[in-house]
Order: sequence, then structure tokens, then C-alpha cells
Amino acid sequence: MLDIAEELTRWVEQGRDFAVATVVAVGGSAPRQPGAALAVDAEGTAVGSVSGGCVEGAVYELCRQALQDGRTVLERFGYSDEDAFAVGLTCGGVIDILVTPVRAADPARPVLASALSAAARGRAAALARVVDGPAELLGRALLVRPDGSREGGFGGHPDLDRTVAAETAAHLDAGRTGTLEIGERGSRCGAPLTLLVESRTPAPRMIVFGAIDFASALVRAGKFLGYHVTVCDARPVFATRARFPQADEIAVEWPHRYLERTAVDARTVLCVLTHDAKFDVPLLRLALRLPVAYVGAMGSRRTHHDRNARLREVGVSELELARLHSPIGLDLGARTPEETALSIAAEIVAERRGGSGVPLSGAHTPIHHDAAPEPGPGSAPARRIGSVA
Repeated sequence: MLDIAEELTRWVEQGRDFAVATVVAVGGSAPRQPGAALAVDAEGTAVGSVSGGCVEGAVYELCRQALQDGRTVLERFGYSDEDAFAVGLTCGGVIDILVTPVRAADPARPVLASALSAAARGRAAALARVVDGPAELLGRALLVRPDGSREGGFGGHPDLDRTVAAETAAHLDAGRTGTLEIGERGSRCGAPLTLLVESRTPAPRMIVFGAIDFASALVRAGKFLGYHVTVCDARPVFATRARFPQADEIAVEWPHRYLERTAVDARTVLCVLTHDAKFDVPLLRLALRLPVAYVGAMGSRRTHHDRNARLREVGVSELELARLHSPIGLDLGARTPEETALSIAAEIVAERRGGSGVPLSGAHTPIHHDAAPEPGPGSAPARRIGSVA
């Protein structure tokens, strides 16, 4: 639900009633991951997506029904060999979807509104909602913020809120979205509850070093992928807002000095496009020792070998060099800045998701590398798991 927070925040501010369908769990080749959402307001306007098209129509009708009767439901869609024309995922996957009404009088609305507002403003927050368990708890929500403050709750055993808050905070720290199973009294005792925990953290960073034409195209690609993009170059004549209007930040500074003082984390990607030794060597010496997700450097094969030799001379180890993606990007035969940016972006996605970079038409690997395990034998192609008035 937090993935469409900006639109839903506007609906809340306008006083609209709506229902939101959120992906809870997936198996097989389901196209969307947990947390993806589709919302429908009282006028029938829809935003978001839960399946890329396979079951949107059926989920839309579930949202309309939830607005009418106020019932929260958990629905499973899948592919059935016995009924191949039934509403389901033609790709062969299984997807569980929680449908929750968010009407003016609903007790969970203030909590959901706070979570949506935080996500829309780029603030970190995590939202836990009961998706399976006692009828009186379905749809209840708890919001947890990075400072440990929380809002909402489940109205049951006091240990339940405390335990869920702690587990939700752990999900937020890791930036994870997924399900959590716990007893209704906050332990492994009592009837089991299943909760969906959605985390929303600030956008990951992409730092592009070198204010060249290729960098301009890469900035656009990075923004398209959802990164907060910084361009850094020591030359003020090139590092300008006019040349990089879509960058979130422009730093006129020696690259290694900027990297020394700026904040990075395990999601940060560093793209070195300067291919000039006086910039590259001190920058890469530092970058390859930081706990970032990706370090890539532009240059020809000759530049790559010369740069590696210079890095070894300043003490960079072979293990550190192994982290360097150089020459940067996948082999797409790219020529133009836009094509080169696409090859770099593709390598970043492959590194993040564990992809091989080979054509899917000739591969025998899963399309979605980070998908949840497939459901076991006997999984129903579609069933209603629970509902509450």
C-alpha cells in the first residue's frame, strides 16, 4: 500500500472513502511483490496494480464490494490446470491479496493515513496489518517510526502490540516487506496471527562521478529506477544545474573528498564515469572499501587494465578489485549516452536482483530471482481465507 502513498494521501486529504488491495504473499511467477497495491475510491477511480493485469478486474470488484459492506478479505488467486479460463494468474504463479476498506468511520483509517503521509513525504515508516487470524483483528494496523514511536494497535493482549512493534521495527531497519507469524498474545502461544509488515525507507542513492554527457543520460535512468541521484565533479563549468536538471543534488568537489563526507549505505550505487586516473584512483580506492551495493567504472579495456594496476600500487587488494564492475555496464553493444545508461542501469538491476544478464529466451533460470518459494502441493487456485464486518 505504501507504494502508492502519494495518490492515497491526496485521497485522504480530500476525505474520499476507498478500499485498498495489497499483495501479501506470492509464489511462482507472480509479477508483483508483497506490498504492491491497487486502490479504488467510491467513484470507481483506480490507482496502482497488484498483478500487472492478470487479475486486476477481479481485484477491482473486490475493492468495490469492500467499500459497500466494510469487510476485510484475504483472497488467493492462482493458475488452475482444471479451469484454465478462470480468473487467475496466467503466468502460473499464486498471489494472496488483502482487501481493506478505508472509510471515514473505519477505526484503522487514522493509522493508515499517518503511514501514507509519512511514505508520501519520503520519511521512513513501517506498517503492520493483521491479514489472517481472529475476525475481530483482521485489518487492524500498527505504525512504527524509526524513533520507536508508534500509532494504532490491535486491541488485544498488551504483549501483542509490543512484540509486533519490535518485529516491525526490525523490518524497518532492514527495509523489508513481508509476512510475520505470531501468537495472538504476542508469543508463540495462542491462536496464530499472520501480519503483513510494509516498510518504506527513503530512496536509495545513486552517486554519479563525472559530469559528462553519459552522466546526464544515467541521471535520467537512475531517477526512473527510483534512486536519489547525485552528480559529483570537481569542475564547476560542467557540474551545473542546467546540464543536470533532473539530478537531486549536484556537488562541485573532488570526488574522493565528497565520498569521504557523504552518507552511503548497503543500497547505494556508485558510478564512476570520469575515466581519468587523477580522479578515479583515489575515488575507487575509497569506494571499494565501503559497504555499498555496487561500484562501477567507465573506460576501455586498456583504461581498465591501467586503472587496476594503479589501484594495486596504492594498496587495493585483489578481493577489493573483484567488487569493481569495469568496464561498467552489460554488453548491449551500446553507443549513445542513452544506450550506455541503459546498459549500466541493467547491470545495477542484475546485481541487485541476482540476475545473470543473459537473454530470457535462452535461459532456464527463474524470471523473478527474488520471488517467494512456490506453494506446496494442493494449493487452491483461488479461495477466501477470512473476512470481518
